[in-house]
Amino acid sequence: MKYRLLAALCLAPLLLFAVVYQGGAWATRSYMDEASLQASSALRLAVSALSGHLSRYEPLPALIADQDDIKELIAHPDDKVLRDAANVYLKGINGLLESSDIYVITLDGNTIAASNYDLKASFIGQNFSYRPYFQDAAMGRQSRFYALGTTSLKRGYYFASPIRIGARISGVIVFKVDIDSIETSWRGGEYKIFVSDPEGIVFMTGSPEWLYSSILPLNSARLQRTQASRRYAEAELRPLPITRSTLDGHHLMTMTTADRREYLILTQYMPEAGWTVNVLMDTASVRAQARTTIIAIVLFLCLAGLALAIVLQRRARLAERMRMQIEARNELEHRVEERTADLALVNQRIEEEIAERRLTELELRKTQADLIQAGKLAGLGQMSAALSHELNQPLAAAKTYADSAAMLIDLERVPEARDNIRRISGLIDRMASISRHLRNFARKPNEKLGSVALDAVIADTLEIVSARLHTADADLLIELGSNAVMVHAGFVRLQQVLVNIITNAADAVEGLADRRIHLLAERQDEKIILTIRDHGPGVPAAIIERIFDPFYTTKSVGKGLGLGLSISYNIVKDFGGSLSVSDHPEGGAVFRIELEAATAAQEAAE
Repeated sequence: MKYRLLAALCLAPLLLFAVVYQGGAWATRSYMDEASLQASSALRLAVSALSGHLSRYEPLPALIADQDDIKELIAHPDDKVLRDAANVYLKGINGLLESSDIYVITLDGNTIAASNYDLKASFIGQNFSYRPYFQDAAMGRQSRFYALGTTSLKRGYYFASPIRIGARISGVIVFKVDIDSIETSWRGGEYKIFVSDPEGIVFMTGSPEWLYSSILPLNSARLQRTQASRRYAEAELRPLPITRSTLDGHHLMTMTTADRREYLILTQYMPEAGWTVNVLMDTASVRAQARTTIIAIVLFLCLAGLALAIVLQRRARLAERMRMQIEARNELEHRVEERTADLALVNQRIEEEIAERRLTELELRKTQADLIQAGKLAGLGQMSAALSHELNQPLAAAKTYADSAAMLIDLERVPEARDNIRRISGLIDRMASISRHLRNFARKPNEKLGSVALDAVIADTLEIVSARLHTADADLLIELGSNAVMVHAGFVRLQQVLVNIITNAADAVEGLADRRIHLLAERQDEKIILTIRDHGPGVPAAIIERIFDPFYTTKSVGKGLGLGLSISYNIVKDFGGSLSVSDHPEGGAVFRIELEAATAAQEAAE
């Protein structure tokens, strides 16, 4: 097994070299073929666009040369009226056909009429006998020629046709076509496109810096032929710094400038124009794709080699592991037994802790309930003096009415005695009502949450706090709206919350000039908002954060345990609502109770 591993390690570098060398060539060739297909499509489109644009104007010179007005002008070139008419006619045709220029030349090469007659750079009076298109048309042939205008200094393609009067050639008419629009469309694309003439000079390109550069050596013969036709006027001709090469049948061209770039070049000759259309595609992306492919293959082979080495190593160690596993199994079984015993002990401790926590939770709930009950009883204790007054007053009145009734009976004034007895019965009912509300309030609640009528809770609350309000000489102003308000709560516990907050408000306004307390209920979406506002000194900012803490109170000793607001906060929280406090901008404290409104289903069930 060891010798096999060594042999594999020795062969790995050779295999990796072969893959990199052969795979790199294959990947480059494959991507280059794909790039060549894409560039071929771009080349065909460029050639079609040029051919279509030029063929649109090719038959037009012969058609205009056959016009009687043009023939008449050639026959009488010095006639000013004919010249003016021809100038206007050619200008209109030029605008209609969107060509560059149209002009008429006599056989001596002089231009006698032109579409640009009214421009500063007019062709009229210019001699173009040196242009090949004129020479060919003067010999009776339809002619084409591309050049840079010597007068307008604008590039264009020229179509020339002879003007015949009978069987004799008397002049030449020339169409100059602007092809800048096609050249503009080549800029900024994925490919670099340029057109070269038979001498290899670039005269159309999407890269302006290449214009009038030569892709062939600029020898004296080529320069002489170009200068003889003045094809490019006074433009400076220069060689394009390139080197050519081939790769698997693909022609490459490398720019030897500062940012050296290699291009895949495809060409197509246009025989009717004598042009060669060239499409260049930057091979940087092709090379990058090939490198990426090779890197991926190398990584795959490395991973495969690593996996093979791991497999061989694992097989070598498998026998040793089997032997070690037998020993480890016995040790493991022993440790499992020990761990099992430890886990059993831990589980037992956890169960004991859970039981203790459940018991603690039950004790906590009981303590919380006792705390709520203590808070209510503490509140009743604080109100005991006022409640005693509330009960003593009707008792004294009842005693007076009873004594009066006895005297009236002795005087046989029975109707008046009966009225006193009726009043005594009313006083007894009032004391019974106060006693009933106090008994219900003091009882430990075991009620479930449900739909509670807010007006009923407030009415019972008033029975309990009326004595405290009377002692503080406070006015409780209640606004519940016209519609009955139902909330999701517990009747007695909500009553306890309101008793605590209203009692605190009475304590706050006692002895002040403004002793009003406002209780307002309003609905907001699915919430009922209760606000209790007093006109007292308010709640200092330092106290707001602690006001709902248990046993926290600002009252003097004997005036409270500091449990009322803490109990109220937890009761409202149990209802699924919230209790908060803030200072009113105009003075006083505002307690805000937010409760859920009872749903229609709950109200129907209630």
